[in-house]
Amino acid sequence: MGPIRHIRKVVTVSALLLVLTLSLGGGVASKSQDPSATYENLKLFTEVLSIIQNQYVDEVPSKDLIYSAIKGTLRGLDPHSSFLDPEMYKEMQVETSGSFGGLGIEITLKDDVLTVVAPIEGTPAYRAGIHPGDRIVKIEGLTTKDMQLTDAVKRMRGKPGTKVTISVVREGWTEPKDFEITREQIRVQSVKNMQLEPGIEYIRLRQFQEQTASDLDTALEKYSKESKIQGLILDLRNNPGGLLTSSVEVAEKFLDAGRLVVYTEGRVRNQNMRFQANAKRVYADFPIVVLVNQGSASASEIVAGALQDWGRAIVLGVQTFGKGSVQTIIPLSDGSGLRLTTAKYFTPKGRSIHGKGITPDILVEPPKVTTAAAERRHAAGARQEGRPAPAGAGPLEGTEDPGQEPPGRPRAPG
Repeated sequence: MGPIRHIRKVVTVSALLLVLTLSLGGGVASKSQDPSATYENLKLFTEVLSIIQNQYVDEVPSKDLIYSAIKGTLRGLDPHSSFLDPEMYKEMQVETSGSFGGLGIEITLKDDVLTVVAPIEGTPAYRAGIHPGDRIVKIEGLTTKDMQLTDAVKRMRGKPGTKVTISVVREGWTEPKDFEITREQIRVQSVKNMQLEPGIEYIRLRQFQEQTASDLDTALEKYSKESKIQGLILDLRNNPGGLLTSSVEVAEKFLDAGRLVVYTEGRVRNQNMRFQANAKRVYADFPIVVLVNQGSASASEIVAGALQDWGRAIVLGVQTFGKGSVQTIIPLSDGSGLRLTTAKYFTPKGRSIHGKGITPDILVEPPKVTTAAAERRHAAGARQEGRPAPAGAGPLEGTEDPGQEPPGRPRAPG
């Protein structure tokens, strides 16, 4: 069978699958601030702090006041910059391994509303029927309006076996719905693969973690030994992202050495970086179809954009999420940390993904899932666990960026 016919077959199979499912270091600022103006503003801050400490109706520890002030400062920058108290910072470092306690979703702030990027397959949130784009308006009865991402994550995390109630708004619903979800220890297997038929391979990447590229290599080598790969379906649907370095390592497996995968631009010179393909083995002799949807974000968009720009793959699905900024994790002296947006990333042809996403070469809309269908899916997941399904079940929880880049290294949050 000729290669063109194989491409058509891969595209056809991809369409069917889509229908069936769907920190850079600091540095010196580029422009110095007026020291006198900065001093005057700090003077005002200390004045307010002193008044609160002396006159506020309740006594508040000074550290709590400072932490609250820092959180407010970062909240005013962008949805992805945040302050991590020592407990959250320590937990963030553990997440790189892909194991954490919670419900299993990626969340972000979109139009100042706590919004689901994507559920992680196989988790309580996924079984509950959570969708990309669902908006979380309450957590345990507390409104999420003006709530920082890290605070929302902290409230939804917890000991496995415990429950959390959240209120969710979804497009097409007339009012929010409450959902009681049982937390689990979330262990994410980032690569899932199968052979659709001899020569036609399917690989799904659920997240971009430290071992993702290595696991992908294992799958590709296995298929190469069994039979010549004649076509690959690379499924990035509902993949919220993860490590920037991992996305580069994945993309370069399909690009010739020296080709640009992604580049970043920021205010500080050392934040302007270029990541080029340099894999030991390159798989460049078969066609690829990349599946995406609105839950494909960040690192997923880097891979899809790079393969699309170089004509290495056909991108099929719907417009991706559009999360194209780089966050730096900066450790602080008391064990806390900053998660600060320091750059934006661009595809090889200079396309900014931030707020726009990747436009598929072939548009395939997913089927509309009704509320009743979502509840049936949740009930089925509950029966598999041997527990009753909560009434009116639906979504979710969140792990804001399940795979964090180690401190001081760039990452594409997802």
